[in-house]
Amino acid sequence: MTRTRWLQEYGVYLAVAGLFAFNLLFTENFLSAANFRTQLLQAAPVCVVALGMALVIGTEGVDLSVGAVMALSAALIPLYLGYGPLPAVLVALVVGLAAGLFNGFLVAQLGIQPIVATLGLLVGGRGLALVIAEGKLVEVRSPEFLSLGNGDVLGIPVSVLVAAVLAAGVGLLVQRTTFGRQLVAIGGNRSASALAGLPVRRVLIGVYAICGVLAGVAGVLATARLGASDPADIGLLMELSAITAVVVGGTPLTGGRVRVLGTVMGVVLMQLVRATLIKHDLPDSATQMVQAAIIIAAVYVARERSTR
Repeated sequence: MTRTRWLQEYGVYLAVAGLFAFNLLFTENFLSAANFRTQLLQAAPVCVVALGMALVIGTEGVDLSVGAVMALSAALIPLYLGYGPLPAVLVALVVGLAAGLFNGFLVAQLGIQPIVATLGLLVGGRGLALVIAEGKLVEVRSPEFLSLGNGDVLGIPVSVLVAAVLAAGVGLLVQRTTFGRQLVAIGGNRSASALAGLPVRRVLIGVYAICGVLAGVAGVLATARLGASDPADIGLLMELSAITAVVVGGTPLTGGRVRVLGTVMGVVLMQLVRATLIKHDLPDSATQMVQAAIIIAAVYVARERSTR
């Protein structure tokens, strides 16, 4: 195995281990239960979105609208909480599904490039969310709903359990189902897949639909944790965080492969980077610069491997 391939396969695990060791030695109270809980709660929505993004990137696509879909789902939750938490959550997921189907239709049926197709909803979705919320932050007071963001089950945060279950589900989808194998094949060579009789359009629409639903789930978790619906802030730049986690985790932007565990570890790495910089009194802008450097390095490693 060449060094470049080794870095793509295992680099994210090495980076997480190294950063963990650094914090263990130099960051005060790093091993406290409160710190771990905070880091996991912050990472959970990003992980959920990144799982959907990994599927889309696996088809050689991208979904820039995930943050806007989160905001749109969050904006609708207060309108339906009067009927109970379950209807409000279902509405948020249906909105995510509708957004994903719309993106999938543009990509699969109309042949629009994914970055262009999803850019429209990136702008329009958040604008619609702000219109629905009348540009205001709306406080959420339902204890049952808030437990999704701050509740525990056997000491484990509910949002973390949701992210873990979804990660396992996406992993099974990719590794054990016909749909997953078709997804990977289409990402590897869409023309050859079509000639082989694979349902390319149906799979692409399905992938974007799943990504939209997962963005809706993330919107629910983010709203529950914040205790308010804030379409101006929820999901902001989430698409960049998700893409970074996916690429750092070893899923190539050229498609044909989906690394679910690598994506989860990519989320953990980026969360550790952010937390480390903050705990050592560096500004959030430094986090963004480090994030940019990491994704450039990951893309370079992937490019080096593809040219060999």
